[in-house]
Parts: sequence; C-alpha cells; structure tokens
Amino acid sequence: MARQYEVASLMLGDEGTKAADYANYFVSYSYLYHQKQMLTDEKRMRAYRDAMVGNGALFAGATVLDVGAGSGILSLWAAKAGARKVIACEFTSMADHARTLVRENGYSEVVEVRQCAVESLELEKGTVDIIISEWMGYFLLRESMLDSVLYARDTFLKPNGTILPNRARLYWAPANLRDERDARLKDRADAMADFDAFAHDLRSSDGLDFFCLRKAYAREQTDYYLRQAQWLECREDQLLAEPALVRTFDLYDVTREDARGVDDAPFDFPNVPFTAVSAFLGFFAVDFDTDGHGNDLPRCVELSTAPKDGYTHWGQQVFYTPAHTDYSAVGALTPPGNGDDEEEDNKGNKAQDFFPSSTTGSLSLVRQSNAVRLYDVKVDIIDNNKHQPGGNDIKTTTKKSLTWELS
Repeated sequence: MARQYEVASLMLGDEGTKAADYANYFVSYSYLYHQKQMLTDEKRMRAYRDAMVGNGALFAGATVLDVGAGSGILSLWAAKAGARKVIACEFTSMADHARTLVRENGYSEVVEVRQCAVESLELEKGTVDIIISEWMGYFLLRESMLDSVLYARDTFLKPNGTILPNRARLYWAPANLRDERDARLKDRADAMADFDAFAHDLRSSDGLDFFCLRKAYAREQTDYYLRQAQWLECREDQLLAEPALVRTFDLYDVTREDARGVDDAPFDFPNVPFTAVSAFLGFFAVDFDTDGHGNDLPRCVELSTAPKDGYTHWGQQVFYTPAHTDYSAVGALTPPGNGDDEEEDNKGNKAQDFFPSSTTGSLSLVRQSNAVRLYDVKVDIIDNNKHQPGGNDIKTTTKKSLTWELS
C-alpha cells in the first residue's frame, strides 16, 4: 500500500487537524516581525532577487505560482521580472499584508493573492509555467514544506515548467565546538545539582524520597541540553574536515516519498578521530540554475548556509556528541551520554569506551510520527578494529548510535 503523505493530510484534514497544525507551525508566519527577520537576511533576498530579475527572459509573459508567499516579496519580484500573472498562495493571515504590498506597489493587475493552502488551491491543473518558493527549513527539511512544493509541481506545473530553486543539497560535517558543548554540560550539571538539593531538602523536611525520580530527571535534562539540535552561526575554522554532501534533491524529479527524509546516507571523515568531534553541523545549499527543459539559466545563483558563506537566518544546526571521558572537566555529577547515562553500543561497551580512530558512519533524518513537520536525526558511527590474538588479524566492527531531535 502506498504511504500517505502526511503534510497533505494535514492541509486537507478536518478543522481540528488544520487548527492544530496552524497553532504548532503556521502561526509565527502570520506576524510581520517574523517576516521581517527573513526579509533582512541579505543573502536570502539577494539570491531570490537575482534568480528572478536576473532571468527576465524566463519570466517574461509567464504564469507564476508562489508557494508559501508570505508577505509577497517574491511575487513582486516575479512581476518585476516580467511575469504576466502571479498567484501568491499564502495560508496565513499574512495574505492580507501581501495584498496591501501588492496594491501599494502598483502590481494588482499582475499579482493575485490567494489565502489558502496550495493543496486546496483552486487553479486549473497544468497551467503554471514557473513555481517559486522559499520552502527551506532548518537543516533543509524541518517544517516539511517541500511536500507542498512537490504537490504544486505534480498538480499545477506545465510539462517542462520551471521550479526555483531547482536543486537542494544537504551537508554534514564534524566540528570542534568543545567550549559550547561544555557550557551545555555545565548547565546540565547545574540542573542536576539543583535537583539533588531539592530532593535532599524534601527528604529532610518531610521524609519523602524524591531521589527515586532522579534518573528520569537526568534523562530529561540530557534530552534538553544535548539531544536538541541548536541554532548556531559557526566559523569555518571550527570545522574539522570538508563537509560531506549526504543528499541532493532535484526538484524536477524527486518524489514526495523521497522528500520525507534521509535514510542511512554514508559519510567518511578518515582523518578525524571520533574523540575530537564535539559536535556535528548540518546545513544546506540551494541552486537556481536549470529550467524545466534542462537548460542552464543565463543567471545561475547559489544560496548557501555553510559557515564559509557567512550569515543567513538559517545558520547551522548543531548536534552535540557525548563528552567521552572528560566529564570531570565540567563537574558533571553523572556521565552525560547522548541518551541514557548507561547507554551501550551493540557490543555492550559503555559509551565512553568507544574511541574509533576515524569518523565514519551514516546519517538518517526521519519524520516524527506524532509531529510530521519535525525530525529525528540519527547517526551510526562505525569502528572497524583489528586485533591480533595469537598473531592472527581478526577484524571486528562496532557501532554507536547517536540520536537528536530537530524540533
């Protein structure tokens, strides 16, 4: 049986389902302050403007669909580039502000703002020449808006129509963020010390034992401080190796099933011992360089969120690793592993005994079952060991799994 695409189910669901999704995801996009944060991202704005206005011949006389139009700026640039008709599709009440901008800038005859989900847009199938959208979330896939762009592609785009951006690339890199990680370990240790003081006082004053919940509390604190992806603006010199390209999404042929996530994408940093890695970085780049016929655009544009390319509002997502054997350096009360304090690998070794000489493994991003716009991130680190009992080489493989939430 084909798997149901959950985002379309949300957008076409009952009123309760849509209201919950609006409250959990869309509501922030209905505020001008949030739109302004994106509009003041110079690299984002320049990339989209150059890709549209710089390719005027592509837009001249075209019908354009802007998926998730927000304040309508991209729609206005499409009109400036020469589009005959632009449908600005925006689900939130930001559509009202978009109408104001369109009217006051003199483009009411070209840009039509529709307040609806693209999945419920009333538009003749196969009538759009170009789809534009700024759909990318943190680490590219968070928010799962790519589903809506692909729905628009499969429903409204003409054969050989153009999608901008037309390609997205996902990157993964080991990093030296020990100071930042140790600060979070210190915060976790402080939280546990506070818990211990509270439990001790409760036992002294009332004779009640709250220490029975200590392990559960410790796991909560580990989840909060170490297993939640963190936004950071990192420097290039904090990377320990060249980033690995772990996935490419070609928007002309990627399926909605493929867009659900990443399954066991391999990476290999052979010259980086795993013990040197205090965090992994996840980031992306998108390209505006090919039309629907496979031709290169006259003006090719890249929008990158890599540390070397400077600030964007996406920054990079940081995924902290366990602290191996240096727990005492930050005064932690218990070894703060990346999951349970007693986490083991598949050979029964404690987390702090896992010291591969390189950082090799695979990356997965999986949608959360109860929150399809959010992701669980998993890395399997592989250690290939050689032992020489009795002079004979015996090769063994151990694996350690790390998990985080991209929420």
